[in-house]
Amino acid sequence: MSSPAHVPESILIFVRTDSFAQSLKKALESNGYRGTVVTTESAAFTEAKASVPSLIVIDRQTGTTSNLRNLRTLATVPIVAIDDTVPACSEDECVQDYDRGIDLVVCSQSTRELVARVRAILRRREASSGTTTHYGVGDVKMDLDRHEVTVQGRQVELTPKEFQILRQFLESPSRVFSRQEMLNRVWGEGYALEEHALDVHIHSLRHKIETDPTHPALIVTVRGVGYKLRT
Repeated sequence: MSSPAHVPESILIFVRTDSFAQSLKKALESNGYRGTVVTTESAAFTEAKASVPSLIVIDRQTGTTSNLRNLRTLATVPIVAIDDTVPACSEDECVQDYDRGIDLVVCSQSTRELVARVRAILRRREASSGTTTHYGVGDVKMDLDRHEVTVQGRQVELTPKEFQILRQFLESPSRVFSRQEMLNRVWGEGYALEEHALDVHIHSLRHKIETDPTHPALIVTVRGVGYKLRT
C-alpha cells in the first residue's frame, strides 16, 4: 500500500507590490510550500476564512490583521507582516504591530530571508503540536484550542503577545525566564527588540490577571534576572 501523498503547507500572500508577491510565491513553492496570492483586503479575508492557511504574509500597511484575528479559526494562524519599502522598522512601530496581532515583522526585500523566517515559524509550530492544550495556575486558566484565558471564571482579553507570554509562564511554572529568553521565545531569536518592550507587556498582563497589579502575586520579578510565574 502506498503512503499518503504529502500535502504542502499553504501560505496566503497579500502584499502591495505584485512583483514582490510573485517572487515570494515562487520562492515559497521552490521550498515545498503552496503559495496563494491575493490583491485586495476583502480577497485576503475571504481566502483566509475559506482555506485557513498554515501562515499568512500581509503588507504591514494594511488594516487586515484585526479582521483576521476576529475569526476564531484564524486565532492561532501565524501572521507575518512584510514591508519591502524600508530597510528597518522602528521599535515603536513594531510594538504596535505586535499588539495588533502580528507574530513577526520583516522589513526586507529579501525573499530568501522571508522564506527562512516562515520555515522557522512553521517548524516551531509543528514541534508544539500535539502537546497540552489546557493550562492553569490558581485562578488563571488557558485554553489553547479556544484561544481563551479566564481569571476566576471570567474571560479576559489579551493581546496576541500577552497571550504568548502567559503561555510561556504557564508551560513552565516557577521557572525563571530572563528578559532575553522570553523575547527570543515570543518574538523569535535574532529579532532586535529592547528588553523594555517586554516590561511594557508584562505590566499590561499583570493589570489583566493580577488581583493587585501593584503588588503582583503571580508574575513576579526576580531582581537582576527576569520574571517567573509563582505557583
